[in-house]
Amino acid sequence: MNKRTLNIEHRLDCIAVSFFSMASPCEVLFDSKDEKLVSQLASWLTQETWRIEDKYSRYQTNNVMHQINTSNGNAVAIDLETARLLMFADACYQASEGLFDVTSGVLRKVWKFDGGTHIPPSEKVSELLHFIGWPEVKFTQDQIVLPAGMELDFGGIGKEYAVDCVAQGLIQRLTAQHQLVPFLVNFGGDIFASSPRLNGKAWVVAIDLKGLSNTEQKILSIEKGGLATSGDANRFLLKNGKRYTHILNPKTGWPIENAPRSITVAAATCIQAGMMCTIAMTCGNKARAFLTENALTHWIYK
Repeated sequence: MNKRTLNIEHRLDCIAVSFFSMASPCEVLFDSKDEKLVSQLASWLTQETWRIEDKYSRYQTNNVMHQINTSNGNAVAIDLETARLLMFADACYQASEGLFDVTSGVLRKVWKFDGGTHIPPSEKVSELLHFIGWPEVKFTQDQIVLPAGMELDFGGIGKEYAVDCVAQGLIQRLTAQHQLVPFLVNFGGDIFASSPRLNGKAWVVAIDLKGLSNTEQKILSIEKGGLATSGDANRFLLKNGKRYTHILNPKTGWPIENAPRSITVAAATCIQAGMMCTIAMTCGNKARAFLTENALTHWIYK
């Protein structure tokens, strides 16, 4: 399913649209039996998801992210969508007191969280700290100036943003057609539910807990809103009995200490849930206190 194709299939009580994007299996479930309607929506939602991926993926060389990251300190023109994402990145930085920093993606040059044992030399990590620092990024609604050697990486918010864009677009299209069709968007575990099912029941989703608990999945019910999970079930290093999470501290360049193995957060939107989930991870052993103080529904596994 890595190629850009989509699959539409009837399940017991819904129609599922599945495809691949942003290195994740993506799925949208519609509480409907109207295949013609779902096919129309499927065509739009996949194109919208792939549009966002093409525009902001750091792995592509013909998009705005590549222009910004190779600008060498020169101003780059941006559109309103990019400006809004930058404003959200700023909100993440401020709310996390600097621990959620979209310029810290350069650390991937030395950290490879592939389940192996390789820990990079301290000097290699320290060298990259000179190229991390959100306050050094200057932007307006129309342009951005990124210091030479620095990079932006929307990997921490991109998938959640795509979930919300698709969800809001579907709501607008269904409303315009006077259609009452509940749906659930699930992009690799980043989730948004439009409303309860037509029978009044909640959607049922499974959170991957493989290697984290006695069961491989946690079953949750969600009626409306966003749900996001952050954890090291699949991305970690293990050396001399010590496990290193993939959540890095941009101030030190090293993995956050004493972070929970997995955190799931519910919020009004998926991108809000993802932001609070990641910020909680950066709090280490104070993650639960942070989430409780902010009155967020959450699930934590140590």
